[in-house]
Amino acid sequence: MLNEIKESIIRGDAKKAVELVEKATKEGFAADKILQEGLIAGMNVVGVKFKNNEFYVPEVLIAARAMNQAMNLLQPFLTQAGIQSTAVVAIGTVKGDLHDIGKNLVTMMWKGAGFEVRDLGIDVSEEKFVDAVKNGAQVLGLSALLTTTMPAMKSVIDRLKQEGVRDKVKVVIGGAPVTKNYADEIGADGYAADAGSAVDEVKRVLSLS
Repeated sequence: MLNEIKESIIRGDAKKAVELVEKATKEGFAADKILQEGLIAGMNVVGVKFKNNEFYVPEVLIAARAMNQAMNLLQPFLTQAGIQSTAVVAIGTVKGDLHDIGKNLVTMMWKGAGFEVRDLGIDVSEEKFVDAVKNGAQVLGLSALLTTTMPAMKSVIDRLKQEGVRDKVKVVIGGAPVTKNYADEIGADGYAADAGSAVDEVKRVLSLS
């Protein structure tokens, strides 16, 4: 049953995923088992295929939609069982940048990995990122698609220091023009080259893997 759920996520068959999750809950499968061995296991495979160029953006979006629909059904059971997400992560495209496709993909991959994701949107001010940390975000994901908006990433890190909350959060950055060198240069904790590696990077900076 759990393997069938996993396969339905990989195929992006939302209808089947929802049917199977409903059946599994009725048959007494533990909610966290359905989540870990069915939904998350499926999205993990999708992430690996995406990293290896076996899957492209459309396949990831379809799989994520199946995952989200199945999660909506499973959520009350997880809450009832007291299952917490593994981490709270907030993500946004930095100030001056209106691009969101990369951010949305990362959001889906993070949700698929079992993180609680707070999507701050596009053109996000430094204050909004700081507020996210004050409201419990353990990781900040900063996205930029333009070289002209990359300096806003450094501004966010500087503001976190000014507000005295830099040590409370891990900062992971990404986007087409962004590099590992730039991440090191501005004092970010991590860098993700693509949505597939964004999950691994959060686990690394939080020592979850």
